[in-house]
Amino acid sequence: MFYREKINNFDSFFLKLSSRPNNAVFFCRLTGYSQEIHRFIREYYTAARQNGVIIDGRIPNPDQRQLEYFSEMIGNEFQNDRNFLDVKMSRWLPRATAEQRKLIVDGIYSMLQDMKNEGKNDNMLRNAYIKYMCWLYYKFERIVNKLGTEDIPKILYNGEISNYELQFMSILSKAGTDILLLEYNGDSNYLKHDPQSRYSQLYTVNNQTNFPENFNYKSIQEEIVKETNRRNVYGPLPALSAATNVWMNKSDVKEILRAANSRGERQDVYYNSFIAQYGVEDKLTFTSELMDLYSSLKADKRKICVINGTIPNPTPEEIAQISRKQYSTAEQMAGDLAKNINYSSNMELQKIMMKSFIDVIFEEENGISINKLLNRAIYLLCWLKRYQKELFVNWRYPETPVCIFFAGCHTEAEAMFVKFISRLPVDVVLYFPNLNEGNAFKPDNAVTVKYELSMPINQFPAGDGRTVVSTVAYQAERELDSLMYQNTGIYRNQQYKKAEVVVLQTMYEETSILWQQELKYRQNFSVANDVVVIPAIYEKVCGVKNGDVQQYWRDIKKLITKDTIVVKNIPWHTSTDYNPIKSQATLFLHNKKLQRGKIKAHRDYKYGILREEMQEHIFDKIQYLLDNEIISGTYRNGTEYTVIATALNLEQSIVRMIQKFDFTKTNPKLLIVNTKEQILSLEDTIIVALLNQIGFDITIFVPTGYQCVEKYFNRCYINEHNIGEYVYDLSVPDFNMVSESGGSSIRKFFGRST
Repeated sequence: MFYREKINNFDSFFLKLSSRPNNAVFFCRLTGYSQEIHRFIREYYTAARQNGVIIDGRIPNPDQRQLEYFSEMIGNEFQNDRNFLDVKMSRWLPRATAEQRKLIVDGIYSMLQDMKNEGKNDNMLRNAYIKYMCWLYYKFERIVNKLGTEDIPKILYNGEISNYELQFMSILSKAGTDILLLEYNGDSNYLKHDPQSRYSQLYTVNNQTNFPENFNYKSIQEEIVKETNRRNVYGPLPALSAATNVWMNKSDVKEILRAANSRGERQDVYYNSFIAQYGVEDKLTFTSELMDLYSSLKADKRKICVINGTIPNPTPEEIAQISRKQYSTAEQMAGDLAKNINYSSNMELQKIMMKSFIDVIFEEENGISINKLLNRAIYLLCWLKRYQKELFVNWRYPETPVCIFFAGCHTEAEAMFVKFISRLPVDVVLYFPNLNEGNAFKPDNAVTVKYELSMPINQFPAGDGRTVVSTVAYQAERELDSLMYQNTGIYRNQQYKKAEVVVLQTMYEETSILWQQELKYRQNFSVANDVVVIPAIYEKVCGVKNGDVQQYWRDIKKLITKDTIVVKNIPWHTSTDYNPIKSQATLFLHNKKLQRGKIKAHRDYKYGILREEMQEHIFDKIQYLLDNEIISGTYRNGTEYTVIATALNLEQSIVRMIQKFDFTKTNPKLLIVNTKEQILSLEDTIIVALLNQIGFDITIFVPTGYQCVEKYFNRCYINEHNIGEYVYDLSVPDFNMVSESGGSSIRKFFGRST
């Protein structure tokens, strides 16, 4: 008989008989799941299909027809005797060899003896004997005919095994069969029949979990079919494969300086590296170490590609060069898009690129839509075409170019590109010197080097005349800067680049108090994730308090600061005003998104002199007006183009105020005084809405109380104050001539006068 041995690893199951000591077979059960277990079950499933039996649920009991045939062929007599069993077996399984029948008979006789010793009567032994014989003939004959051969037959059983089934599995185990039980619901049912685990071994792996609900034989088969189909996608495979990091002696970026021909002796692999360094070891020497590394690579005539920060998105022209179709599966997509990879000067490198591309597509498939995967794949191909000239011009094995990603990898598309490049004959190094910046890439197959010190540097010092390096004093100042200006309520000049606006709901009497107050002192001011929340005044003041016109003008004058735009005549702007952007506005919007690149490239774009972050701030707010359809007619009668043209043609005084606007300090102001029976034009409304979103304080004085603001708004969020009686036919004075004598009501309330 064969003897059950304990297994130490799953590979033991697939050893040939001659490679196993002492006629060893394996009978184990699994109650948990892991990726390691998943791979093993798949391999075992394939082996059982080719050379064994797969059971999903219970083994059916013999039916009446099967029992009648058994009775006809063998008879109904029974003796618990080895010779009797051997005679019956030779008639029942005539195609089995004498040695195979002996293995089965020995197993059945041993089991019947155990049952007899446990007190089972002859009738119970007879029932077990008949059940074993029927199962052998109708379910397991293909195993019997392979017992004792080099390829040990396999049984894969999924379900809660019964006592008779366990006995029968033990018989087959002793006869020379490997058996694997999958217990999705745990081990408790099995232990009812075999509390001491005499028949089988419970095998566990580290960090195993419960089996997934959708894990079954069908899912395994679908996975195998899918992989078979995917193998057909690849076409001719490259002769070379990657040996990534295996040659390295230590976790150190400097290892990439080793020449390719000294990394290993195998001629069927390329020895590349994939390294990610987080933080810096020494702030004082980090920059010089990078420059030394770059100089050494150059001296060795290594091809080097350095990518600083975020990889620039592919241009429309680059995207247009990628041939593509409509795809319903990742297999269709990967196989077709891979045809875009062309490196005719070295077909082996082209095959490596194509295989690596297809591998990455399949790995990225899970969890995202086919369209999103397509977009990332197109980006990957565009970037490959862009950078392969730097990396692979005149490439010959075993050359190993170097690709350095510095302070970048912020998007999933970039992470996918890095993963792809790391599979090519390239040394890939990622630097994340600033530990306070997040990144989208968590490499599981890269050598990681981690230091505790963080350094805010965003450009690799390539020694090409464009490198910016910092002094010790500068680094110290940056550290002090982070201590002083992070979560302290103290802000340095122009510290933040993004802002959102909330409208303050106030009493009218608060306006003169808040008007010149720095934003950081206002209620509801906050900073989260480097975005400033600006609490802005946005109000319409109707009527004249107590009918006192002179005091009314004095109160308005107190709001006029050096950063206040005063508008006395409405309409302020009209559709007939000269606007060079108007004729081009239709080119600046596509699928409801501003085409920022086209706008910036236009000859009449006037905001190019502004800080880059302020240009983006303006674009963000124009996009906000469009997305929320703040202005009536947006996306219905072409008003969206008027919004764009007007927003991109602000007058110089406004543009200058926007340029110097610091989101944490005093914000710019807009005062409109409308004493006539006029309303804001469409263009006026757009400007008011835009300046509000940019962060201006806006107050519109309407002594008549007429509706003059509301007409072109879809939703008007402006606060309205009615402070007194309506007064008509007023003329707006020259505020330079308005006397400051007297005092506003709010100053009198606090005991002050002007």
